[in-house]
Amino acid sequence: MSSDSHRRRVVTSVKCVILTVSDTRTAQTDTSGALIRTLLETAGHVVVGYEILPDDAERVGARTVHWCDGGQAECVILTGGTGLSPRDNTYEAIAGLLNKTLDGFGELFRMLSHQEIGAAAMLSRALAGVRGSTVVFSLPGSTPAVRLALDRLILPELGHIVGLLRTPRP
Repeated sequence: MSSDSHRRRVVTSVKCVILTVSDTRTAQTDTSGALIRTLLETAGHVVVGYEILPDDAERVGARTVHWCDGGQAECVILTGGTGLSPRDNTYEAIAGLLNKTLDGFGELFRMLSHQEIGAAAMLSRALAGVRGSTVVFSLPGSTPAVRLALDRLILPELGHIVGLLRTPRP
């Protein structure tokens, strides 16, 4: 299939969920979650859910499965818990839930991050993939990292990705 055929499947409004993973953030202090909402809504997407979850792999995994398998969301974006500290468990919570991985997302995110923060970019365990018919992005908790991921990677391709996931099997 040509790239033009793929591009015709672009969806202009995607139902999204934001999950902030943090032991310390509140709705008032969650600047990364707020930025994700603003950028998604400005781009014409709809936020159908927003939650702040503690850094607990079991709870993060369960809520992600709830949103992916419940049919309410076409995209789940997590922020936080992708580093190396003992409480950073988002990668472990999400990686095993995905049916397909988008390895290029993490690779490109780290490459772009390297241009901004140098070698520390290798510490990020950002990842993306698909569970069922829902795309999942797991981002660092840093607000500049969230802006980078949304502006440079997610928003330019989100409608295309969801359009492909909505396509019925032949």
